[in-house]
Amino acid sequence: MEKLKKYVSVKDEDQFYHQGAVELLVFNFLLILTILTIWLFKNHRFRFLHETGGAMLYGLVMGLIIRYATKAPDVESGTVYECEKLKSGPPTLLINITNQVYEYQYKREISHHNVNGHQGNAMLQKMTFDPSIFFNILLPPIIFHAGYSLKKRHFFRNLGSILTYAFLGTAISCIVIGLIMYGFVKAMVHIGQLKGWEFHFTDCLFFGSVMSATDPVTVLAIFHELHVDTDLYTLLFGESVLNDAVAIVLTYSISIYSPKENPNAFDAAAFFQSVGNFLGIFAGSFAMGSSYAVVTHLTKFTKLREFPMLETGLFFLLSWSAFLSAEAAGLTGIVAVLFCGVTQAHYTYNNLSPDSKMRTKQLFEFMNFLAENVIFCYMGLALFTFQNHLFNPLFIFGAFVAVFVARACNIYPLSFLLNLGRKQKIPRNFQHMMMFSGLRGAIAFALAIRDTESQPKQMMFTTALLIVFFTVWVFGGGTTPMLTWLQIRLSASNLDKNTTKAESAWLFRIWYGFDHKYLKPILTHTGPPLTTTLPAWCNPVAKLLTSPSAYGDQPKDDDTDYIIDNDELTENYESSAHIPVPAQDRTGSTQATGKEDIHEGDLGLGGYKLQLEHTAGQPQMNSLAQTV
Repeated sequence: MEKLKKYVSVKDEDQFYHQGAVELLVFNFLLILTILTIWLFKNHRFRFLHETGGAMLYGLVMGLIIRYATKAPDVESGTVYECEKLKSGPPTLLINITNQVYEYQYKREISHHNVNGHQGNAMLQKMTFDPSIFFNILLPPIIFHAGYSLKKRHFFRNLGSILTYAFLGTAISCIVIGLIMYGFVKAMVHIGQLKGWEFHFTDCLFFGSVMSATDPVTVLAIFHELHVDTDLYTLLFGESVLNDAVAIVLTYSISIYSPKENPNAFDAAAFFQSVGNFLGIFAGSFAMGSSYAVVTHLTKFTKLREFPMLETGLFFLLSWSAFLSAEAAGLTGIVAVLFCGVTQAHYTYNNLSPDSKMRTKQLFEFMNFLAENVIFCYMGLALFTFQNHLFNPLFIFGAFVAVFVARACNIYPLSFLLNLGRKQKIPRNFQHMMMFSGLRGAIAFALAIRDTESQPKQMMFTTALLIVFFTVWVFGGGTTPMLTWLQIRLSASNLDKNTTKAESAWLFRIWYGFDHKYLKPILTHTGPPLTTTLPAWCNPVAKLLTSPSAYGDQPKDDDTDYIIDNDELTENYESSAHIPVPAQDRTGSTQATGKEDIHEGDLGLGGYKLQLEHTAGQPQMNSLAQTV
């Protein structure tokens, strides 16, 4: 009898590993199909279905097959046993069955109405990911790549507008969605579809914060291919990058909001506590990510660049450590890894050897591609393999209405306010395109699936998944026709460079001057020698911190835009405001700007030439060519 038990135990363990192999094989097969589809689409210039939409479609079909083609569930494993002596769910449970002790670990809570015929299907259970996989493995490479591939020049020209859309716009979207959904929830309670104690106003705000996370990856990919206006691309990309970080922290802050008495009543103390948590977590995560990037600059003082493999490995592990350290400290690792990527691109990238620059660029680009497609494949699978779906037509309809109304309340009023202070206005057709581009994707899905224990959260997850499907397929597929209908130019921005410099310089003059004179020489091999920027009595320290290559360093185009003329910015911009720019100079500026493709090359490091204009009283600078 004892041998029979051991045989059954070994057999069950083998079956468990076989199912794990089948799960990995399914995702491997889906990714192969996705890659072949991407090649087919690119070869035939097919833009009506993006690769992410194709990945979701393949996942949908595979989920349908697994749901209804796998063997019948094991009745024994789906049976519910009563344990009256247990008052709560322990993390580890030891059970004595016929003098044989078994250890079980807590996985998740299942509502009584979700204990159905599929609950014991081992294959469906294996195909349901642990939410921690999304936040600890799949999302960090996507977010880091977004920060590491940021085009600083165009991002900082529009930073004021991007911050407005990302912070204020996300808050507006969250509140509008929450209010509209609260109205629909009240209607559902009135007609008997919900009980009043099941769904509170804070739950509606939580859903609003989840659905405020935009992910226009499909639209941006088409913009990339068609070379759409640089300002429109930058506004959308910048908003989506920061919006993800804001939505994640906002979701956490709302989840810990707990009024002492009535959950539907406003509690000022709990509100300000949540606001404080939001600011503290965001600032702490920002500091954590930036600090790790600054620590990485220590490779400047070593000869590690002579061993590119070791250099790349250290770069990767320190970047990943930023995420893990933030999570361990109770902060948000996603925000930390985002700003770690931004800071790494600005400082550490300049210290890497040529081989490591190429390797890190390709490594994170590949990891982003793989993680993103895995998530979208899983979205398709989850529609059939997730076992706790709650489909409520009224809630789903209300969510679609709320999401579109909230996007309109975000884009149009904020664009109007921004245009009051912008010299280069955001055109109406740009605003319509930004409204149309409010797709939901990986972040909204990951936030929704992170907590599906209660009935309201299961309803939110199901609704969020349907919204992701609709926006990726319908809005993503309609991007090209919408660009044509709105008559958005398919070329680089015709923005006058002097104008954009004047607009952005007032905000960044102090920071970029300080950064160029002090931080870059300390943290990188570039920038002016510290012996020329620090007082004479600091020369011993300045010589120690300054890299020998900095003495022969020539200013780069980014530096020339914002830094090299910093001391004369006020004088030059005032003079340029009174001195008209000849038409041929403006044309030359447009053409020169157009030569740089901000969509091509992750760090804006593709080979290009940039013709710089000269201001009155200064000799014209030679063209700068930057190559990798």
